[in-house]
Amino acid sequence: MSVTGLIIIYIIIWWIIFFAILPIDVNRIKVIKIEGEDPGSPENPKILKKFIYCTVITSIIFIIIYLLIKFEYLNLRNLIN
Repeated sequence: MSVTGLIIIYIIIWWIIFFAILPIDVNRIKVIKIEGEDPGSPENPKILKKFIYCTVITSIIFIIIYLLIKFEYLNLRNLIN
């Protein structure tokens, strides 16, 4: 598989994991209410922590997929045909 294909697979996995992790550990109780702000939005969404968790989880999944492709346990071209 080419480098471009590997990068695309990594990015797709990253976004899927990111959207799966996004609602975890969110406290929706507001201390200060601001006019015009969505009352359900979190005060501190902890995006940096979720970004780091997402990158670590994606890297582990990507390494597993890469090794499966490299040792031909997962051959995407044969699955298509």
